[in-house]
This record gives sequence, structure tokens and C-alpha cells, in this order.
Amino acid sequence: MATDKLRDGTRCDLLIIGAGVSGLTTAVVAAKQGLNVIVVEKAPVFGGTAAFSGGVLWIPGNHVARTAGIADTREDALTYIKAETGENFNPEIINAFLDTGPEMAEFFERETEVKFVATQYPDYHPDQVGAAQVGRSILAKPYDIRALGAEMKRLRSPLKAITFIGMMFNSSSPDIRHFFNATKSLTSFIYVTKRLAKHLKELALYHRGVNVTSGNALMARLAKSALDLNIPIYTESPVSRLIEDSKRVTGAVIRTPTGEVRIYATRAVVLASGGFPHDETRLKQVYPHVHRGGHHLSPTPVENTGDGVRLAEQKGASLRMDYPNASAWIPVSHVPFGKGEYGVFPHLIDRYKPGMIGVLQNGKRFTNESNSYHDVGQAMIKACADQKDTAMWLICDHRTIRKYGLGYAKPAPVPLGPMIKRGYLNKGNTLRELAQSAGIDPQGLEATVKAFNESATRGQDPEFHRGSTAFNRYLGDAEHQPNPCVGPILHAPFYALKLVMGDLGTFDGIRTTLVGEVLDAQDQAIPGLYAVGNDRASIFGGHYIAAGITLGPNMTFSYLTAKHLASAQA
Repeated sequence: MATDKLRDGTRCDLLIIGAGVSGLTTAVVAAKQGLNVIVVEKAPVFGGTAAFSGGVLWIPGNHVARTAGIADTREDALTYIKAETGENFNPEIINAFLDTGPEMAEFFERETEVKFVATQYPDYHPDQVGAAQVGRSILAKPYDIRALGAEMKRLRSPLKAITFIGMMFNSSSPDIRHFFNATKSLTSFIYVTKRLAKHLKELALYHRGVNVTSGNALMARLAKSALDLNIPIYTESPVSRLIEDSKRVTGAVIRTPTGEVRIYATRAVVLASGGFPHDETRLKQVYPHVHRGGHHLSPTPVENTGDGVRLAEQKGASLRMDYPNASAWIPVSHVPFGKGEYGVFPHLIDRYKPGMIGVLQNGKRFTNESNSYHDVGQAMIKACADQKDTAMWLICDHRTIRKYGLGYAKPAPVPLGPMIKRGYLNKGNTLRELAQSAGIDPQGLEATVKAFNESATRGQDPEFHRGSTAFNRYLGDAEHQPNPCVGPILHAPFYALKLVMGDLGTFDGIRTTLVGEVLDAQDQAIPGLYAVGNDRASIFGGHYIAAGITLGPNMTFSYLTAKHLASAQA
């Protein structure tokens, strides 16, 4: 616990800047090796971006898949990574990831509170050579956060925009299917009623849901592991600057609620501050759509303003800022919660459903809407390259929106009126009326829907082949046949929702050695300074190849960094 004040002059072995997945992974592994660790966190809560996330880790060869009898080989995983990353393939880093990832996952299950379950995710490009249809992506097991005791209040809450009155869902649980079918199936109605009753009781007793899933479960489990090891986590404690002597980085100056203090680290300072998705100056440099004046909304924590990257840069660090994709792109919508409060909704599921398409302002489709959010994001950036704004509109009919919802607008029986009144949704009795309301070219939209419907009635999409891969179909509607991702748009009124570009975290970042030593412009390690997580440049070179390619590598290389620092001579 960290109920005591952080005192000036305190000494430790490791000072970790950031209490997200990478910071706490490094802390737990280092403490298990006997090191004295202090974690400082800028936000008033711990959990970082991972607490908002799906909590999925991509770990080829993991023990969960092996136990389930899922066949996979290291060679296939390596082949897939090579094919996906192309000229950015780094054999030393990737081989270390494939060798160490399964070891890391087993370590956490054996030694800590962290537990994993299987998912059914295929790799994002399942027809690529070496791809897996299932098994490589694992998920944190749901968790009752009352195990955190009084520290429960410091766990970052899940992202408000993707909850229902604070209740969490994930695509690997039965929740979503039952909520979609609550008005059509007695079994689902009973399931939903019991789930809601349990959640409302939790809200009354604890002012938040306590049975958490996804990334919230992962971070609760990691935090419990850290607290059980008596690792102090000081929140509301951002770093002002690093301290160094003539030889190395030796600590940092921390701004605490009671004033600045100096903390000294005998082994290293580890940067784990979550990358730079809210550093507006840097985004204009490396996000093409922001550079040309477009909107960008990130659902990541607002505290992720690139502190680690700046601190490293001030000490002469070299940055990798030229990946083909600077971030993990995702289309998002701007949600008006009411009373002047807004949120960001990441479109993770709705795009896969039948009866829904995505169009540009000209009313035309431009991509397979059921590809991964990153692939759709790349297509948006490319399609809007000659425009100031990078945007698309999801289009559907009344039956579709009442069955599946649309973004933050929930399916029946939740009313749509408030979302229309606040301007989140556009509605029209005809496609032309809808287009005029949304600012879309009416003729373009009418022609697009007509052409789409001609094939969609047969479950076909000859233009973009939606539903053609296992990944497309995974998040579609399995009960809708012959194609779980394709259905016509027929029944008035019609609805449109504007999406702009967002991200789930940065790929560009600090250049490091395999074990996380921060490198300078001459490729020399800066003594005493390490980087992990999204502060460190992504190992996949700006490519998003599967569910969990952020958390899986981030935990793996944080594990490697901690093991290295524990074995290093003080």
C-alpha cells in the first residue's frame, strides 16, 4: 500500500514511472526477484490504458491453448509475423518474444494473482501464411475487485462509453449475445435480468461494478499481485524531471500532492507512462490525418501525454517516429453523455453486424467494414487523404439498430430518442432525408445502398468481400445466415453515425535494446534508464496483426526488463 507520504530522498532499486500493465508487470517481476521497487503514477488511479482495454494478450505457444489441445507451432507464428511486418521485421526481438511470451504467461499464473482464459479470436489476417484460426490470444480471467480492499477505489474504472450503467462486457463472454436477444428469448431475458440485478446491487453497495472483466480484470489482478508484495503505488505523483550524475540516471523528481520530492534508484528508472496519444504537438507530426487538420479522438487515458518520451528525449534518447502506422488506429464516435459531458466510443463490434455499412461523405463505401479496427482505420486515412477531415458514417435501418444498437446507442428496449436529440445519431425516413441530415451526398448514398442491397439479400458483398474471413465472421452474428456480416438495409427509418479517427495507443516510441535499455543517437545505452510498454517502440513495426499485440508483447518485454535488472550488478 502507499498510504504514507513519499518522502524526499527515498532510495530504492527500481523507480517505475507509470502504473499501467507494463509498469506493474515490471514491478511484480522485479519484486519477485528480491528488488526494492517504487511505482509512481501521474493519474489519481492505477491501471493505465490496459484498464480500459479488452485485456487480450497475443502469446503464440501459450499454455492455455496447449492445455485446450489447440495445435500451433513456433514456426507458424514466426512465419506469420514475418509476412505481416515485412521490412520492419526484427529477428532478435521477435525470437525473444516467441521464446519468452509463454514463459511470462506461465510465470504470472504460477506466481501471482493473474490468471488467463482462452478466447476464440482468430489472428486478424487468418488467410495469411502462418496465421492461426484460434489459440494465440488469451484473456485475463474475470475478477472480483473486492479482493483489493480499500485500494479498490484507486483502480481505474472501465471506459464509460463502452459500459451499460457501468456494467462491463467482453466479446468472449455470453453477455453480449444475451443482451442482444433479451427482447426475443426468455432464456436471454432471464439472464439479463439476473445480471442487471446483480450489477445494481454492486452499484448500491460499492458505487461501481465489482465483478470486472477484460482489461479491468487484468489490472485488478496485477495490482493485487503488486500490493501483496508490498510494492508502493503512489498515485497523483507525476515526474518533473530525471536526476543524473556524471555516469548515469539515478532517480527522478516527483511532484506529490504535498510538494516535490527526490527519489533515488540504485539500479534504474523505468519509463512506463503509456506512450503519447494525447501529446497534441507530436500527433501533428506523426498522425497524417491530424497533420492535415483533421479531428482525432483517443479513448486512452487523458494522462498519456508522452511524459516518458519527453523525459527520455531530454536525456539524449533516440526515438523511432517513422513506422508506417504511428498508432493502433480505431474509428471512434464522440458521445454526448449529457450535462456537458462527452466521451469517446471505440467501434469494436457494431461494424461487423449484418445490415450495417460504412460510407464516406460522398456516400460511397471504401473498405470491408468487418476488418479489424486498425485495418478500417488505415483505409479511412487513405480514403480521406485529399480531405481535411478523416471521417466515415455507419449506416443502418431501424430493424438493425434495434437489434444490435449503433455505437453508444443501445439496442431495444433502450430508447433512441436521447441519442437523436443530442445529435449523436442522425435519423431519416428516407435515405435521402438521412443523407441531408448527416451531411452525406444523397445521390451517392442512395446508389450505394441500392447496389449493396442487390447482393446483400443473398448474403454477398462482391465489392469488398465482407464476411470472407474467419476474423470477419467472429464478431458478426452467427445466427444470421448465409453471411453473419452481410444483410440488406431496407426498413425505414434509417440512421447514420459519424465516426472519426482514434487510437488505442501509440506504436512509435523510444528506441531500446532487447531488454529495454534506452538508446541514444549513437545506439549506445543511456545508463540507468529503461523503457517498457507503449513508451518503447512497438516490436511489430507499426503493424497490427492480431488481438492482443499490445498487451502480450508489453508484458513479455516488461518481464524481460525486470529479469535483466534483477540480474544486473547494482
